Amino acid sequence: MTELNAIVESARAAFSLAVTPADLENAKAQFLGKTGRMTELMKGLGALSVDEKKSRGAAINLSKQAIEAALTERRAALALAELEVQLKAEALDVTLAGRKRGMGSLHPVSLSMERIEQIFGSMGFDVADGPEIENDWYNFGALNFPEDHPARAMHDTFYVEGGKLLRTHTSPMQNRYAVQHVKKHKAAMSAGAVMPEIRVIAPGRTYRVDSDATHSPMFHQVEGLWIGQNVSFKDLKVVFTDFCHTFFETKDLELRFRPSYFPFTEPSAEIDIQFQSGPLAGRWLEVAGSGQVHPRVVENFGLDPEQYIGFAFGMGADRLTMLRYGVNDLRLFFDGDIRFLSQFQ
Repeated sequence: MTELNAIVESARAAFSLAVTPADLENAKAQFLGKTGRMTELMKGLGALSVDEKKSRGAAINLSKQAIEAALTERRAALALAELEVQLKAEALDVTLAGRKRGMGSLHPVSLSMERIEQIFGSMGFDVADGPEIENDWYNFGALNFPEDHPARAMHDTFYVEGGKLLRTHTSPMQNRYAVQHVKKHKAAMSAGAVMPEIRVIAPGRTYRVDSDATHSPMFHQVEGLWIGQNVSFKDLKVVFTDFCHTFFETKDLELRFRPSYFPFTEPSAEIDIQFQSGPLAGRWLEVAGSGQVHPRVVENFGLDPEQYIGFAFGMGADRLTMLRYGVNDLRLFFDGDIRFLSQFQ
């Protein structure tokens, strides 16, 4: 019995020295494996008498059970130690302040669009919204574009199924809004009343086949329209000059109305601005196209161009945003880089 007790103690000692499951399996093999010490003792029972075999076998089984119990105990201890290491590695320090989700903010172009709407709203302009997928009549025909105008070509305009297209400007809202306005007041006008003035801006997304540092295939435009009986080019200059002073929060700038051509206005002018101070001082920068609404366009509104006259303008909200915040690449607004956009919160 002393020999068996020594083997059990030796097994316990070997198991206690095992620091990994692999070490423990190697130690197990020394005692319970095919060539282990307990296995060898069991093989020796064949040379004993029946009575000796019974007593010796019973003693060996008890020792074997003691070794297996020690093995199970050590396995559990190693598993618990491994779990503790894992829990410690994955532990959360609940004493730390939680990480809050950052607050979002409006996109800088959206901020400019809101500002534009507020400024023109203070001048009595309505805000109109319309479809971004247009038909040829509203996008080109109603605005006096000739059939062979380059803007109608595939290389300049995105066409979709059914002969429709992605609007190339928000100018289609001129006709949509004005026609509804005329219908609303048609009865009163037939009785000799003067139609209330049409004063509206149409902000929104527009699309053209163009992409570089100052152009994007998708961009934002604000169309403006004022139609009445005595609306002149002078009114256009006053309104747009006042808008620029308010939008840029400075009167330290000059405006230049440069003769140009647009199918839907006559006469037409490009509007340039020049800052008198700051990083852009001294440079003329184009910000809008404008002019007196063409008589054919006025007719398409359902009005008599001999009685009603007015002006229209179209400006890029993205370009104005670039100038206001001093950004030199339009694509930065649409890359989705939070580091860039967070500057405008």
